[in-house]
Amino acid sequence: MLEQNMAVWKERALPVITSKLEELHMLGYERATVDEIWKVVLKKRKKKTEEPLMHDLINDILRVTPTDYMNWLTTEAITNDDWMSTFEDFKKEN
Repeated sequence: MLEQNMAVWKERALPVITSKLEELHMLGYERATVDEIWKVVLKKRKKKTEEPLMHDLINDILRVTPTDYMNWLTTEAITNDDWMSTFEDFKKEN
């Protein structure tokens, strides 16, 4: 049920997520996407066990910093199963 709520909440929070996306783009993070920002928020929410209220979720979105985004991006790159093959391809090119 929580996953269903999160999908609905993502849709309702889309204007706020878009605003955060525009903020990150203005700061030079042009490759950031709405889905990535949402995943950063979900990762932060994962630590909390209770179901969030909508205003808590909006607060979490507004509190995403460029550092939060880059930490999430780095973690995703390292934990991605294909990371080593990408690294090997890079080594072959250089």
